[in-house]
Amino acid sequence: MAGGWYGIARKLAFTLDAERIHRLSMTGLGAWSKVCRVDLPVDDIARDPALARTVCGITFPNPLGLAAGFDKDAECLPAWTALGFGFVEVGTVTRHPQPGNDRPRLFRLPDDFALMNRLGFNNHGAEACARRLEAWRRADRVKVPIGVNLGKSKVTPAQDAADDYAFSFGVTADVADYVVVNVSSPNTPGLRDLQQSAALSAILDPLQNWNARRSVRRPLFVKLAPDLADEDAIAVARLCAARGIDGLIVSNTTISRAGLVGPIPDGSGGISGRPLMERSTALLSLLKADVGDALVFIGVGGVFSADDARQKFAAGASLVQAYTGFVYGGPAFPRELLRGVRTPQPSSSSLSSSSVVA
Repeated sequence: MAGGWYGIARKLAFTLDAERIHRLSMTGLGAWSKVCRVDLPVDDIARDPALARTVCGITFPNPLGLAAGFDKDAECLPAWTALGFGFVEVGTVTRHPQPGNDRPRLFRLPDDFALMNRLGFNNHGAEACARRLEAWRRADRVKVPIGVNLGKSKVTPAQDAADDYAFSFGVTADVADYVVVNVSSPNTPGLRDLQQSAALSAILDPLQNWNARRSVRRPLFVKLAPDLADEDAIAVARLCAARGIDGLIVSNTTISRAGLVGPIPDGSGGISGRPLMERSTALLSLLKADVGDALVFIGVGGVFSADDARQKFAAGASLVQAYTGFVYGGPAFPRELLRGVRTPQPSSSSLSSSSVVA
């Protein structure tokens, strides 16, 4: 866990409102993004050729990504590259700009090395995200793959969800390297119901049809909730494989409070961080065993260390993402984790060599 100057800074920051600190951090990272170095040298661990992965035809300079939710509106893309992340997933963005749920809505659970949020997809909208991402690309400041995570607008009725996702896909696919359909956040009423087969098919089929007609097809992922029963998660995975979806992101935050040892804020919200590691990794392993290479998997949930990343890889992940681990670990977190992954392990030496996934 973080020590040194960041350990001191974190103690101070954790005395203040979590969302306020996040906003201040994003402002600083946005300013740094205009001047930070993005063409990293090959002797930087973040550009070690042995860590590169090719997944869905996309080259990832290293397998560690920043998970969706941190940089919702693509404000700080160059900064994430400079910090060492191998890819970034922006969003969740929705067709309609929305303020999200009432504050307070973001909480730290330091006793559990966790976060709790009920943000509710606060974002400036898919069109604004696409414009900002396009501007970063025009300025030649995007050097790693960028995913765009799409959610349903709160004002959109469930029966119109397919049109809502299709609009957001249409405006972001040209500037994204891959696209994610998020039907698993616990903070938009009714959203998780869209993981049911009929509802999910109604969303995915039009996207796939549109995607197939594009001159450049975008890999399409679905992000799952960890709270699905095993048989329901398997049903979703099989449906995605049958529909030609490229992969699954496992998993989103959990509504479970099991095992938490510290104080828990009142009200609803999804838990991320250490408490999510066991379930998200077990679910990943289960789904990989069931569908095999029919889907690509990105593992997220509780990644704080190289050992955590190795567990995700062993469970079937081609790539991993972090969010809460970065909050607790600080700016040095990406490179520290990558150095650990790069170090050969007696039982998992293959993790230190590049891999190719169809």
